[in-house]
Amino acid sequence: MAAVRKGGEGYNMARYTGPVCRLCRRFGDKLMLKGERCSTPKCPLEKRSTPPGRRPLARRRSRISERGLQLREKQKLRFSYGILERQFRRVFVGAKKGPGTTGENLLILLERRLDNVVYRLGFADSRAQARQIVRHGHIMVNGRKTDIPSFLVKSGDVVKWREASTKTEYYKRVAEEIEEKFIPDWLSLDKESMTGRVLNLPGKDDIELGFNQKAIVEYYSR
Repeated sequence: MAAVRKGGEGYNMARYTGPVCRLCRRFGDKLMLKGERCSTPKCPLEKRSTPPGRRPLARRRSRISERGLQLREKQKLRFSYGILERQFRRVFVGAKKGPGTTGENLLILLERRLDNVVYRLGFADSRAQARQIVRHGHIMVNGRKTDIPSFLVKSGDVVKWREASTKTEYYKRVAEEIEEKFIPDWLSLDKESMTGRVLNLPGKDDIELGFNQKAIVEYYSR
């Protein structure tokens, strides 16, 4: 059973289980946790941008320390991709070992995750939904069922649905709506066969720049 923190935010020792819109309000930024709905007027942040919790009418804003700002940016990125702190730290270690800039490497590794690729191909409305699709064994990579959300794709990989999964109502709905989906340049999608391909690894021009990479690197460097 999930424990409940002050403010009604649910945690289960590892993963946040409370209302995801509260996270966007907490950070004052859209983390796209509900996919395309976040870009519509239905997004709660459009109606109420104040942080969650009761706020007195007259309350002095506390100044956030540099360390606090670094933590904030790290949490924004971690929650956006929906991964645990331990997993996130491992990804950061891998990014630090690679050539080039650690911050860019970190975002590239996160983009290469299979659950993110499923989301980017338009097979899911959010990364959380994509993670569930992968875990339930609906996705194949290079002809083999792959049910590990953290699996890293590489250039040339082919991502498609399992044959049995194409008979589900969910798949039929996705196939009907796929024309409206935007596919990033580093991926391609045959919308007839619903087969995706990794054309190349994402570059810095393919990465969302809504995160302060430098602050995240500084957070783990202390």
